[in-house]
Amino acid sequence: MKKYAFIFSDEARYRTLRHLVFWLFWWLSQGFLYAFAGSYNQLRYFERIPIALVDSLGFMPCHIFISYSLMYFVIPRYIIRQEYVHALFWSLAFFSLTALMSATISRYAITNLRFLILPGRLAFPYNLNSPSMLFLLLAGLRGGITIGGLAAAIKLMKHWYMKEQRNLQLQKENAEASLQLLRAQIHPHFLFNTLNNIYAYTQNSSPLASKMVTGLSDILRYTLQEGNKQWVPLNQELQMIQDYISLEKIRYGNRLEVHLQLPENNNGFYIAPLLLLPLVENCFKHGTSNILDQPWVHLQINITGYQMCMKLLNGKSKESRVQKSTGIGLKNVQKRLALLYPGKHELTITNGEEVFIVNMKLELLFLQEKQKIQNNKEPLTTEYA
Repeated sequence: MKKYAFIFSDEARYRTLRHLVFWLFWWLSQGFLYAFAGSYNQLRYFERIPIALVDSLGFMPCHIFISYSLMYFVIPRYIIRQEYVHALFWSLAFFSLTALMSATISRYAITNLRFLILPGRLAFPYNLNSPSMLFLLLAGLRGGITIGGLAAAIKLMKHWYMKEQRNLQLQKENAEASLQLLRAQIHPHFLFNTLNNIYAYTQNSSPLASKMVTGLSDILRYTLQEGNKQWVPLNQELQMIQDYISLEKIRYGNRLEVHLQLPENNNGFYIAPLLLLPLVENCFKHGTSNILDQPWVHLQINITGYQMCMKLLNGKSKESRVQKSTGIGLKNVQKRLALLYPGKHELTITNGEEVFIVNMKLELLFLQEKQKIQNNKEPLTTEYA
């Protein structure tokens, strides 16, 4: 999207600039169109333009109101989610309110605005009988439908284009991930058979080693079986995290201090597979392994509504040099979040002298939403105008 950053970028500077350009274009185009109004007959066309531009400026609040109501409320909340009855109700409500605002401005504010901005000769160049309120309401409704329809069309066109581009990018990423997984899955049955043989040999001689082999086998099985899926149950992902931490606790013995707080009520929620493991693995790879005295890890996950909040901390020595968000694991997490949860996640990484902190907020997928996505065969995405 870098090639068309002005149109598609979500950066504040591009968004602000394209909104300003759009409303400037709308103001000028409406001004030149209003100049053809029959009420201005006693003036030449180029004398009508200043009056029409003032009129266009006066009705601008109504047009901004209906446009942003549709773009940022009706479309993302109801139309994209296919809740068309609610979308129709709110659209009619906003169009009616826009017509009322336009009629009020036309009757009580336009004339005063002309006198405030224009010279006396042009401020009120003709005698005009005040039109009925019904006429003003219909005129305001017509203007609201015009600009509202245009804004909604632009928003929907951008939404479908961005979703198509994101789907293409996801397909490319999935193809690359599948290739990498195939390269890593050379004879997976041989791997599991070997682990089973090791387990059989160590069961009597070293029960602790047997436990580690079993835990490793469970993690590998989850990685191979669930890693290719688009969504997995959250409770399975959290169980895999616990299995991984259990292996690390065996490796560190009594030296490792772990505080683990996971949500009990997580049924029905789904998450992208293997999304949390690189963050937890990073604690042991770059953090606790560099501490000689007392390594510690703190993992807290809470669910409020549809939002999952994760706070992950690990201690580290001052000598350990953890690259800030430049490791392959962390980069992959950030990349997957951007692709799978656009506009629905927050990830903050703080690399302090003695502590490494990861804060992540994520909008989880619920069972009904997952079924809807599977039926439509397309991911749930959100973008901004």
